[in-house]
Amino acid sequence: MILKNVICPACGACCDDIRIDLDGNRTIVKNACKIGNARFQAIAGDHRIKDPMINVGGKLQKSAWNEALEKAAKILADSKRPLLFIGGETSCETMKAGLNLGEYLGAVVDSIATVCHGPSAMGMQEAGRIGATAGQSKTRADLVVYWGSNPLELVPRHMSRYAVYPRGYWTGRGRFDRTVITVDPRKSITSENSDLHIPLMPNTDYELLSALLTLIHGKRPHPSVEEITGVSISMMEKMLQMMKNCKYGVIYVGLGIASSYGKHRNVELAFNLVKELNAYTKFVISILRGYCNAAGFSQTASYLYGYPFGLDFARGYPRYNPGEFTTVDLLRERDVDSALLISSNLDAYLPAVCVEYLAEIPLICIDSFHSSITLISDVVLPGVIDAIECESTMYRFDDMPIFSKSIIASPFNFTESNEHTLKQLFKKTKEIKR
Repeated sequence: MILKNVICPACGACCDDIRIDLDGNRTIVKNACKIGNARFQAIAGDHRIKDPMINVGGKLQKSAWNEALEKAAKILADSKRPLLFIGGETSCETMKAGLNLGEYLGAVVDSIATVCHGPSAMGMQEAGRIGATAGQSKTRADLVVYWGSNPLELVPRHMSRYAVYPRGYWTGRGRFDRTVITVDPRKSITSENSDLHIPLMPNTDYELLSALLTLIHGKRPHPSVEEITGVSISMMEKMLQMMKNCKYGVIYVGLGIASSYGKHRNVELAFNLVKELNAYTKFVISILRGYCNAAGFSQTASYLYGYPFGLDFARGYPRYNPGEFTTVDLLRERDVDSALLISSNLDAYLPAVCVEYLAEIPLICIDSFHSSITLISDVVLPGVIDAIECESTMYRFDDMPIFSKSIIASPFNFTESNEHTLKQLFKKTKEIKR
């Protein structure tokens, strides 16, 4: 059986031109990158979680679905301050169900943004954003700036499908009609394929952006900026001139700018720089996200409750305060007494002290694959792979919603999707609390 125009749930690009050939026990994937191919091949992999499990005497043992669901519901019902963490590899429908459950429990509901592009969301709140769809930038942009990102390794098809190499209506020669600038302390595959590489010193994004804003206002920055950033003022002027002289420019910011010193203030300045550049030409900015639906939680939570991540429902209404109601801070302060993790190998991103506390409290995990986090869980519920085994809505890196039909059915007879699992858990928790 051959399936065409399948949407890939591997990264934020959400490529929709994948071709799947289901040939007996083999799965042949075409048009996908290595990351996407590995994602599709993992469906039938040996590390797939196939049965519900309960921790008995320090070891996970297979159990009946109702038994595992009952224990998970009891943990949540007995908890005074639970944490619900929703990863970026699940659907917006699942995220909505998780937020509804968190509101009922008076829990803290957080997402992958808290250890990923949370600062980007905060910078956007401060400055506002001039954005565009990936299709607009693909068709029009003749200048592409990668700031703190390495798309050839993070989002392998970004340059070939959305940004640099495609032929657009106004960029008919593809790469030959475009100029590429990379701002990165390191030499990377992306910088080697760029026309200009700005090798700034680590953690000096704020100073470089401030200097560019100073230059665009017609003033010369203090000479000390050269020593601080490692970039000469003449190089800054060259970069700024290229930006001002283009017909349509786009900046793709990555985790390099959001996680260096300055955090959300770096992103705020980048967004302000784009606003200033629009006095000279058309310029937009976009966030490069690694997970397929990393943007989905911020979108879903914002239109439901007004905040992009780190929502605390303890008082019966949502509160938002990054640094207090976010996962790392809650675990470090030992401020939660149970946790539900959905489609997230969270320990890969947390400080050791947070993981140690996570292992001490009752832990429920909904995931498709075995990981180190499932080993310390009290209850493990098998996850359904969104956009492959069930229909899903995901947000692409440019914040455009993409709806995907399933290509195969859920392999379980007890749940149709992660959303269905959460709804069953919600119903069971209500029964116990009543």
